[in-house]
Amino acid sequence: MNITTVGIIGAGTMGNGIAQACAVSGINVVMIDISDAAVAKGIATVSGSLDRLLKKEKITVADKDTALARIKGSTSYDDLKAAQLVIEAATENYDLKVKILKQIDAVVAPDVIVATNTSSISITKLAAVTTRADRFIGMHFFNPVPMMALVEIIRGLQTSDATHAAVHAMATALGKTPITVKNAPGFVVNRILVPMINEAFFVLAEGLATPEDIDAGMKLGCNQPIGPLALADMIGLDVCLAVMDVYLSEYGDSKYRPCPLLKEMVAAGRLGRKTGQGVYKY
Repeated sequence: MNITTVGIIGAGTMGNGIAQACAVSGINVVMIDISDAAVAKGIATVSGSLDRLLKKEKITVADKDTALARIKGSTSYDDLKAAQLVIEAATENYDLKVKILKQIDAVVAPDVIVATNTSSISITKLAAVTTRADRFIGMHFFNPVPMMALVEIIRGLQTSDATHAAVHAMATALGKTPITVKNAPGFVVNRILVPMINEAFFVLAEGLATPEDIDAGMKLGCNQPIGPLALADMIGLDVCLAVMDVYLSEYGDSKYRPCPLLKEMVAAGRLGRKTGQGVYKY
């Protein structure tokens, strides 16, 4: 399948990042959100990101202008009709994703591939609510999308070999390195990462070390670019808690029990960078 246009649902952090990666790689994008303001904010974020690359002399002014010209913002799902691949990149909420997927299904051609950027929700379960289960797949990008090389490609039980091959080729065309994983809560990266973050909260709650020393220990001792507590603040403590809750529910294993301190901080509204305070103040 020759993918020349990609539809993206969601102009937020992940959506506009995917849009930038596609546009820079020569692929046309239709980026959809619920309001003109949300769409405009997403395009402005892409423009700002390209400006930073321009300042570092990694792209030219012409490169920036060409990439931005490839992104069409819209609030109408009808504009998805030009796409060969549609990527749903909305908030990590099952009911919302189901609503969006049904809206996509209603307007795109039967042979269009639909992907979800979910980080924890079952691909098999989401595929079942569509009319194209064999052409449905998980395409999990990592934040910040323009910088992070990895894409997890998650096959649901129903995903066809042809769909997997097309999406794998698409990810490679974006300059990403795809890995293929089976459908399971958290897939591969977050299955390992989020329990590690949760354990860092247990270490913090037990007073074994300060947040700074915990993060320094993992950065210097495990060669991680950012410590687990600082990373939690970047991801959002509410997101980390939600993922742990999914693991506990799906696996029924007490090793996935969310740390009480993590739960308490979320209850207090200290969600990380997005609220100005999490483990650290911003």
